Amino acid sequence: ACMFAACLGIVSCDDTTNSLGGSLIDNGDKLSIKADTFSVSSETMLAGRVVARSATGYLGRMDDPETMTTVTGNLMSQFHVLSNYELPAKDSIMSRDVNNEIIADSCDIRLYYSTYYGDSLSQLKLTAYELAKPVEEGKAYYSDFDPEAKGYIRTAAKGGIAEKRSFTLTDHTEADSIRKKKGYNRNIIIRLNKQYKDKSGVTYNNYGTYLLRKYQQNPGAFRNAYRFLHEICPGFYFKIDGGSGAMAHIQMAQLNIYFKHKQKGKVTEISTNFVSTEEVLQLTNFSNDNTRLQQLASESGHTYLKTPAGMFTKLTLPMSDIMAGHTKDSINSAKIVLYRENNSSASNYLFGIPKNVLMVSADSLQSFFENNRLPDNKTSFLATYNSTMNAYVFNNISGIINLFSHNKSMPAWGKVVIVPVDLQTVTQGSGNNKQVKVTKVSHDMGLSSTKLLGNTANGKNILISVIYGKFNGR
Repeated sequence: ACMFAACLGIVSCDDTTNSLGGSLIDNGDKLSIKADTFSVSSETMLAGRVVARSATGYLGRMDDPETMTTVTGNLMSQFHVLSNYELPAKDSIMSRDVNNEIIADSCDIRLYYSTYYGDSLSQLKLTAYELAKPVEEGKAYYSDFDPEAKGYIRTAAKGGIAEKRSFTLTDHTEADSIRKKKGYNRNIIIRLNKQYKDKSGVTYNNYGTYLLRKYQQNPGAFRNAYRFLHEICPGFYFKIDGGSGAMAHIQMAQLNIYFKHKQKGKVTEISTNFVSTEEVLQLTNFSNDNTRLQQLASESGHTYLKTPAGMFTKLTLPMSDIMAGHTKDSINSAKIVLYRENNSSASNYLFGIPKNVLMVSADSLQSFFENNRLPDNKTSFLATYNSTMNAYVFNNISGIINLFSHNKSMPAWGKVVIVPVDLQTVTQGSGNNKQVKVTKVSHDMGLSSTKLLGNTANGKNILISVIYGKFNGR
């Protein structure tokens, strides 16, 4: 009896499965699916100047062993003040000159870095320039923004600071006992202990003394970020003058003033500081070997992705072929896989592989970054490097195919650009509901470089797989 009942169940189940499609879609309006594959052509394009909005600064010079190109990063940084900033009472400051005026015993700027590229023992040279005026907020700055060329530097002839120093990222000028302390943060130090003359012609024994005395004259200017930048300290520009082989990721610049302080009858050496934060600007100016980049862009058999502000890959989607015979169909899915070509160099200092890339229409490349847009999976798409496949996979770009199919008059019709990007994210929810949300997309300003298969006569290295849908009848 049990076996008979089971058989009836199987027959009943079979009958339901056979009629499932007809129960969901009317017989006169059935959906037909068709798939096809097309070749995609590609080329390398020079990135040129790009919008620079990275929260990380870069300082140094590196040679890319794979492409034989050189990239230099110079840093401009401002300093922020808090609304409740306060120095100790004047009579408690014990560092004094012969006229019994308060002075700073010393002053320095420390550029704290988290990680770096290259060899930490490579010798580099820099000059720290005082700015004559602040770089203003409220506009987009590009990777080629040069404060020196734009007239922001307060020249030495006018009393401005131009402090030169040679350095290595592993700073052997600091004692081992300091560098080996728990909590020590690696930094590049620039000492500002030489005589300093302000814009009014007043001379101080060092820059720290200038700041201490300015505070005594006008404490309010040290409690308002705008006034501090415009009246006291517009910022500094750190320019690489020589050497190569290392580049640091500068997380924070800190301006320190050291002086003796008396409290409860005891005199100790203390410091006060100002730091760079997201409330003020920190910009990196990059320079590349553009002649060499142009040579690389003209190569065939592959394309390049190279940062910072180096090279992008442009794809030409075969829109005429994709839409031929399908003008009344909908594009349900379109997938592209961009395979990477392995490095030919075995250097220990190879640049990294770009982690995240953005696909965006060529017409919207500049406006996407200028307007702080986010990928919408309709006209812009993200892909993450897949080390197993050695590729970037765009699973469904049907949105941009449909955009092009309805806008044939676009100046760059059918063309999209692949751009290495840096992502800022937040995590929302918890457990099974945990989601990572992208909150900001900016140009990747780190050192990265890779080749992508493509840029061949027949375009067979890059394929787009398209799935069409069409309702028959009616």
